[in-house]
Amino acid sequence: MLALFISATSYGQKAETPDQDYGLGAKINEMTLTVGGVLVVATNDGLAGIKPTESEPVFTFNVFGKLKPEETKFIPLTPYIVISQGADSKFAGISKTKRAVIDYVSGKVLFKSDDLNWNQIYTCNVMLPENKLVVSGIQKVGDKAEKMTARVAVYDLETGKEDYQFFLVEPGKVTMKYFAVTGTPLMLKDKLLIPTSQGIIAKDKSGNTLWENKIKNVNWMTSNESESDIYCFAKTSNLKNTRIYKLDANGQESWEDERKVKGIVMNFEILPKGLAVVSNKGDGTEGGAFSTKSESVIAFMDANTGEDLWEKAPKTKGYVQHFYVMDDGILFGIQSGGINKISFEGKPLFKKPLKTGENIMVMAHTPQGLIYITGEDANIVDLETGEQVWKKPLKYKNSANVASTFDEANNRYLIAANETIFAIDANTSEISEIAEVDFEEKESPSSMQMRNGKIFLGSSQNVMLLEGDGSEMFHEYYKSPSKSGFMKVLSAVGAAASTAMMVASAARAGANKSAFGSVNKLSSYNRYGADAKRAADMFGDIASASFATLSQRFKATAATENSQFILTKLDSGAGLVKVDKDSGKVEKEILLKDKKPEYKVDERGGYLYYKADDKTIYAYNLN
Repeated sequence: MLALFISATSYGQKAETPDQDYGLGAKINEMTLTVGGVLVVATNDGLAGIKPTESEPVFTFNVFGKLKPEETKFIPLTPYIVISQGADSKFAGISKTKRAVIDYVSGKVLFKSDDLNWNQIYTCNVMLPENKLVVSGIQKVGDKAEKMTARVAVYDLETGKEDYQFFLVEPGKVTMKYFAVTGTPLMLKDKLLIPTSQGIIAKDKSGNTLWENKIKNVNWMTSNESESDIYCFAKTSNLKNTRIYKLDANGQESWEDERKVKGIVMNFEILPKGLAVVSNKGDGTEGGAFSTKSESVIAFMDANTGEDLWEKAPKTKGYVQHFYVMDDGILFGIQSGGINKISFEGKPLFKKPLKTGENIMVMAHTPQGLIYITGEDANIVDLETGEQVWKKPLKYKNSANVASTFDEANNRYLIAANETIFAIDANTSEISEIAEVDFEEKESPSSMQMRNGKIFLGSSQNVMLLEGDGSEMFHEYYKSPSKSGFMKVLSAVGAAASTAMMVASAARAGANKSAFGSVNKLSSYNRYGADAKRAADMFGDIASASFATLSQRFKATAATENSQFILTKLDSGAGLVKVDKDSGKVEKEILLKDKKPEYKVDERGGYLYYKADDKTIYAYNLN
C-alpha cells in the first residue's frame, strides 16, 4: 500500500508511450495515491481524479479554485475527500465558508455547500458505519429567523441526498446564548447527539429534541454497544488535559463529578471490567509517535464511578507506541523502549518490566509467545510472566531497516538486520547466522519473505534470493538514477503492517462509533494477508458501490506479491523496472528519462503514475 515517491523540482522530459495520457490543463502541485488506487492530483485549478482504466479523469473539481494542502482531507480507508475553504470554527465568522465531499471512486460530488445555500459551516463529519455526512452551520434557507439560526443536516453518502435536518434552537427565539457545534456529533441508532457551546443536544430523525444537558464544548463522544452508556471528552482551555463525562441514555450524568486526565486522550476502550484510557502529556499537543516531549499516561477507570481502579498508574517514561487489550489485562510497549503488562486490577503481570531497544516495530502473537522486534533487538517473551523464551535476546547494531519472516518449513524465525540474516529455531531458541548480505549503495534489506522454501530479500535497489541454508541463488542490483534523487523504502517490518495501522487510524479519526471494531487487539505475526482481508471485510460491511469496489481491490492478490518495482538507471535514462522475485530478472521496464522523476506506484493494483510535465500525468499498466 505504501507508494514510492520521488520529489522533483525540474519538469519532466517525454517518456515512452503510456497506456493513458492525462492533460490536466493546469500546473500540477501535488499527487496523492488513495487507498482505492485512484490518483488525486492537486492543480492550480483544483482537483482531478485519475483511474488508470479510464481515458479521462474520473472527476475534476475546479469550483473552489486552487486548494491548499490543508484544505483537502482524505478520510482514512474510505472513498471520500472533504474539501474545505474557510476554517472550521466554533463561532460563525464574517467570511463565508465552503465545503464539498467527493467520492473519488465514483467521481461524484456528494455535497457542495454552495449548491445547498450553506453560508457558514461549523462542522462537516463522515459517520461510519452509517455512511452518513453530518453538517452543521448557517443555511440561507427559509425566513429571516431561519436564515440566522444554526442548524444540523444529515446526508446519505451513497446518494448525496438529505436524510433530515433540524435547528439547534427554535428560530426567532430570543436568547443571549450562542449555539455552535464544538466537536464531532455521535450517531446512535435512534438519535443524533450534537455537542455545542451550550451543552449536548439529542435529536431524533424528525428533529425533535429528546434531551439536553449543560456539558459544554465537548470535542468527541462514544458509547457502549447497547448505547446505554455515553462517554464525552472535552479538552481543557489550555489543551493540556481532558475532562471525561459519562451520561446515561437520557443524557443524565452518571458520575458524581467529571474525571480529569492529564494530557490529550489518544486511546479509549470500553471493557467489561472498566474503561481503559491512554493520554499524552508533556507539551500540550497530541504529538507523534516519536515526540521527545510526550509521555503517555495509562489509566483504568471504574465504569460506574469514574474512579481510577489502579492505586498506582504504571510508569511509561515515554510515548505508548503499542497498546493491546488482552483477556487478563493490558499490554503496552513504549517507543523509547520497554514492554509491560498490567492486570485490570492494576497488578503487574510481568515479574518485572521488560527492557527493549527503542522503536518497537513489531509486537505480535506467535505460538511461542509475544514476539517483539525493535531497531536494535528482538525476542519472544512469555505473555503470562514476561520471561524471555529465547535463551537470550537477539541483539544487533541499531538499524533503521529490520526485515523479518517466519520459515514454516524449518520452524524458525528469520531476521535481517545490519547486513546479517539471523535464524532463530522456534523449538530450541538457538540463534545462528546463516548469511551476510552485502547490498549495493549501502542498503539494508527492507523486505523479506519465504518463496517455495527460498528466502527473498529486497531493498530500494537490490533483490536477492537465498537457499534455505543461506547460500546465494542470485543477487541483482539496479543502480539508482541519483543517490539523492529519491527516498529509500521504509522499514519492511513497519511497512508490512500498514493496513492494520490504517485501520486503527481510521477507527480513531472520526471519534465516532466505528465500523472497524476494536483496534487494540494483538495481531498474529506474519499475518499481513489477514490484515488485507480484514480491510476487505470492513469495506464490504458498508452498503455502497464505492466501498464494494474497495473491498474487491483488497480481496485481489497484490501486484507486488511476485514482483518488485525499482527506479533505476536504464541505458537511455531513468526508468522503472518490474523485477521477478523468483529470478531477479526484469519483466517490464518503462523509460522515464528524468533523473529525478516525480511518480507514484500503486503496488496493490500494479500501476505507475508519472508526472510527464507540469500539466500532464502518464499512467502505465505494470501487470
